[in-house]
Amino acid sequence: MSRRRHRRHKLPSEPIELEITSISHEGRGIAHIDGKVAFVDGALEKENVTASYVRSRGKFDELKVISIQNPSELRVTPPCKFAGLCGGCSLQHMESVAQIDLKQSVLLEQLKHAANINITDIELLPKLQDLQVNYRRKARLAVRMVNKKGGALVGFREKYSSFITDMDSCEVLVAEVAQLIAPLRLLITGMHGNHSIPQIEVAVGERAAQEQGKDSNLRVALVIRHLLPLIALDLDMLGSFAEQHDIDLYLQPSGIDSVHKIFPRDSVERLQYFLPEFGLTLNFHPMDFTQINAGINRKIVSKALSLLELNKDDIVLDLFCGLGNFTLATATRCKQVVGIEGSDEMVRRGAENAELNNIENAEFFAADLTQPFTDKAWAKLEYSKILLDPPRSGAIEIIQQVAQLGAKKIVYISCNPSTLARDTAELIKAGYKLKSAGVMDMFPHTTHVESMAEFELVSKKRKSV
Repeated sequence: MSRRRHRRHKLPSEPIELEITSISHEGRGIAHIDGKVAFVDGALEKENVTASYVRSRGKFDELKVISIQNPSELRVTPPCKFAGLCGGCSLQHMESVAQIDLKQSVLLEQLKHAANINITDIELLPKLQDLQVNYRRKARLAVRMVNKKGGALVGFREKYSSFITDMDSCEVLVAEVAQLIAPLRLLITGMHGNHSIPQIEVAVGERAAQEQGKDSNLRVALVIRHLLPLIALDLDMLGSFAEQHDIDLYLQPSGIDSVHKIFPRDSVERLQYFLPEFGLTLNFHPMDFTQINAGINRKIVSKALSLLELNKDDIVLDLFCGLGNFTLATATRCKQVVGIEGSDEMVRRGAENAELNNIENAEFFAADLTQPFTDKAWAKLEYSKILLDPPRSGAIEIIQQVAQLGAKKIVYISCNPSTLARDTAELIKAGYKLKSAGVMDMFPHTTHVESMAEFELVSKKRKSV
């Protein structure tokens, strides 16, 4: 009996000439090598490129561009000098309008095939865009001491690698954070506990009116994860760094519950952001989930509420409500809104933000939204409108119950077009019609697709819950 060998095939070392025939959902060029599909990072449709192998799999190969013989009219010079190496972005070489056109095509293809939607039967919502650079307010930066690089590396991981990009700036992070990368590298290199720091969590808020005299209207918080206790000298260095750069500094010695603020030495563990259209201030802890792109978030909230067509008689259900991003804005336009979230901490934050904004017609409840909710008191109310903003996995576990509530309108915010399409099919079966859908560029220069869909009830029968 022959012995089966388990070893990787050696990748071809010579570059290869390829003709790019189309673009994948991930924004990679598609070519063929002896009939086998090849995905080419950094290539655009109709280009002829020279590429090198990165990986070889059974059904397809992965390559990256070395040079382009006939650049596409959609090709632009990446704004970031590390774009070809850093894994934080994948589409900086593509013109921004083409990027969101690609994202819209991904959404429509998913709706067509997974939900059997005739795309000509729905209204396409305007594609929402905002800043293309310096937009990102939340990030997790990897940290590693690499002696041959001269000290600590701080940044995103390289493409196709676990290595950290040797970077000293970033064009997608807000400028107030990007300019800290080089100083952070020097700081951590000089610390005794530098080998025990694997990551830095970044969160950025907006300054209150009384702080507008500062150089920036943004306030940066950094959460330093450390696997071993830090000595007093390291703590002093961190405190001095935070004071020098006017940032909030937190330490995380173990799990998320261990996060604590060390500078400034006050009791306020909150950042804030504003929704000016609704006159709202929302507080959040640096470890809370908030949208990374403030400009797009404001446009999404505004558009979602416009689609809901709220009036002062509406009772609205906001599922997966987080800290009240949509809930509190909705409260300013309706009779009553109920926000449901799986995290007790986020429910407390929602109530805190309602009190902060003197909102009395919003209530928040904790519930596991992967489980039936028919026994919950809040599910007994007669909701006229529903807003859904689930995680990437979608809302399939409860979508039938949501439909049974009989709301005349549902607006669904999605960060995954495939689960949106799947849930759309279920809502249609339950008596809803998909009226409109569109995309928002929450993560410019990446293939992340954020989308919004509007549903109207066409079956008048309301099933009891």
